[in-house]
Amino acid sequence: MKKEEIAGNRDTGLLKMIALVCMIIDHVGARIYPEIGELRVIGRIAFPLYIWCMAVGASYTSNPIRYALRLLLVGLVTQPFFMLGLSHSWTQWNVFATLFFGYLGILGIRTNKYGSRIWAPLIVLLIPCFVTMDYGWRGVLLIMLLYLVRGNRWAILAVMVPYCLFWGSNTYTVQRLCGIELANLPVFKLDLFKPFLRIQAMAILSLPLILWPRRERTPFPKVLAYAAYPAHLAVLWLIQMNMGLVTKAMTLHLLMPWWK
Repeated sequence: MKKEEIAGNRDTGLLKMIALVCMIIDHVGARIYPEIGELRVIGRIAFPLYIWCMAVGASYTSNPIRYALRLLLVGLVTQPFFMLGLSHSWTQWNVFATLFFGYLGILGIRTNKYGSRIWAPLIVLLIPCFVTMDYGWRGVLLIMLLYLVRGNRWAILAVMVPYCLFWGSNTYTVQRLCGIELANLPVFKLDLFKPFLRIQAMAILSLPLILWPRRERTPFPKVLAYAAYPAHLAVLWLIQMNMGLVTKAMTLHLLMPWWK
């Protein structure tokens, strides 16, 4: 494998475990306990950790084509579970679509065949403008940006902070956290810090974990890492069924909207 400089955390096994826990917490908050805003805040940590792991993985993988095909396959397998667990449709693609297109952009940058360093990122940024997927073009762009700055801690910081603020500019404000009225805190009365109260801007909470200069490797089987995504969505759907939050009729309509 090519040796490339990675300025942040190289322990992708540990980061994937943390991201998985945060993602499950986020989805439980979205579907079962929407009144507990803290769960959604914790969930903002997951996506940046996953895409940082991709930036590291893209730097060291010995078979980039197999890497891309694995993302595509897991995304296809996951789609029905994504629809059931989070109440989406066939036209709303799961996060593996975002990861897949982001990785294609990285692959174009790395290979630079026939000028792919320019046209590949442009194409993968345009695709989410025509189809709906998790995090959309903003997510695809952040994947490529983190890859480009992976070798410099200050550059990672310079990308993540303004990007999270921009990312959160059109999302709702977190009013309370752990019983504390955030808007009443003196620091958040300043215009400079008010944008940090936006829910998506709280993805910045992932930054210490990304910048942590950890070099040890925590074992985390690839099969488990990939299978955990559709598996937890299936469990989430079963819990919702048991609680009466979804019905068989709703499930059939999601999977077969054309069926009368």
